[in-house]
Amino acid sequence: MDLDLQLLDVDLTGYKAYVNDVLQPTRQMSGTHDEIIDFALVGTNQDHLAVATNANDIKILSIGSHDNDKTARGEFFGSSVANLTGHEDIVITMDVDSSGQWLVSGAKDNILKLWRLDLESRHFDCVLNFTGHAESVSAVALAKQVFMPDSASSTAHYRRPPDFIISGSQDKTVKHWIILQAGDKLTTRATYTRKAHDKDINAVDIDPTSSIFASASQDKSVKIWSVHEGEVIGVLRGHRRGVWSVKFAPANTPPMTFHGNEINNTRGFVLTGSGDKTIRVWSLVDYSCIRTFEGHTSSVLRVAWLPVCQEYDTASTNDVESQGLSQESSAIARQARPQHALQAASAAGDGLVKIWDIKTGEVAATLDNHTDRVWALLAHSCNDFLISGGGDGVITWWRNTTSTQAAASAAAATARIEEDQHLQNLMRRESYRDAIILAIHLDHPARLLTILDAVTTRRPPEDKSLSGSRAVDEVIVGLSDDQLLSLLRRVRDWNTNAKTVTVSQRILWTILKSIPSNRLVRLSSNRVQENLGVIDALGAYTQRHYNRLEELIDESYLADYTLQEMSAMGVMLSV
Repeated sequence: MDLDLQLLDVDLTGYKAYVNDVLQPTRQMSGTHDEIIDFALVGTNQDHLAVATNANDIKILSIGSHDNDKTARGEFFGSSVANLTGHEDIVITMDVDSSGQWLVSGAKDNILKLWRLDLESRHFDCVLNFTGHAESVSAVALAKQVFMPDSASSTAHYRRPPDFIISGSQDKTVKHWIILQAGDKLTTRATYTRKAHDKDINAVDIDPTSSIFASASQDKSVKIWSVHEGEVIGVLRGHRRGVWSVKFAPANTPPMTFHGNEINNTRGFVLTGSGDKTIRVWSLVDYSCIRTFEGHTSSVLRVAWLPVCQEYDTASTNDVESQGLSQESSAIARQARPQHALQAASAAGDGLVKIWDIKTGEVAATLDNHTDRVWALLAHSCNDFLISGGGDGVITWWRNTTSTQAAASAAAATARIEEDQHLQNLMRRESYRDAIILAIHLDHPARLLTILDAVTTRRPPEDKSLSGSRAVDEVIVGLSDDQLLSLLRRVRDWNTNAKTVTVSQRILWTILKSIPSNRLVRLSSNRVQENLGVIDALGAYTQRHYNRLEELIDESYLADYTLQEMSAMGVMLSV
């Protein structure tokens, strides 16, 4: 049962002709999946997805953009292209080579199968069966080969299979299989079998050079092996539960800096996910753990490195000088430019996918769209998106918007810096009218206070001005409701401080004198709770300031009386 929906084009006028014929589907839709166990991107452009569900077959789904030829033959995003049949039990693991044309699968029937995929001509062949494991094949990996997606190399890779396959099983062994080719005939044999772990093997992975591979097991360890000799060259220990996933870093991974020490990628890095809810990064220089990530609330079932991308760099000195920014603004501009970031992704039994910043060890994003554990996770190397699949039968595409958001943030930061520079220029020219409007727009309370303090303390003040400047009076009257509320909030804050109370009271008096009372009442009726708080605070602190002034006046009377009495006493003594 493939759970697919097929659309058949039937001409009812000639229905008798179909009695003895097999109807051919014009479109096949695959939208009902069982538990998603694993998947792999296939095709030279990684525009198809091989999906292993809780079934014996492997589904090939179309996920790329489609030209007229593909649309004409009923291919669209999510359409079912083919079912790879042959396993006699549930398929639980898959891997694809760099060309996207060779797929290996492992199943609970203890067998591996090598598939040759020609997506252009729709030919899908199982070319080899690998038998030898005593229990379920739980992990497979194909040799990494350099692939250039041109027609000549595409044909060559289609004809030439990968050099070898590494498989791991619940029988606790790993096997190294070589593939021999004589003409069009392929044969295979296991060159070595190793008792690798004390418990089930959950994952294997081959490094970009195809010289070493890693095996992860329920016995809490990860072992690094030499491909050719089949000998252990290192063991990664530190996880407190079984290790579910292991991935070598891509070949173009930049050096990492930890605790001030730079670690080069000469030997490589390894990423692991475990049942202890942690993700770890390991250095293959000394097989030590250099970073641990914590944040999941359940077992980490799959990990993946995100493609390395460096589209942005820090602002250069020439850029800063050409924009004419001040030293302070240029420093902010440099910090605003997005920096290079190496990231990894993890999927767990809590149904969450998390993106991690390798340098800081912090969570960059948490992606939530699954209602069950997430078993499958991979990053698309071309289109910059992440794919996850889980026990809820849902396959989710996550678009990586880091570059877009970083560019937008950088543009917004640059625009704000330019506006801030413009505000400083207005203040220097004493263009208070424009400066006040811009300071309110930028939400710069300190600079707004500086401007209003300069206006209210002007000597002498302009004639018939409430604030000290008729232009400022006009600005206050012309403020929108939101701007006026923002100014009232700043006045409230300044009113709480004895050092700035003079400015706040002068501006408050200007507002009350120049703004009609019905408009102020209308302002207080919008967002009543928030605005009543502003009014109450203004009233309470204003009353406190007036009480303080009255006490000062009373004390001044006492001072006057004391001075008068002292003067009278001095006259009497002089007589």
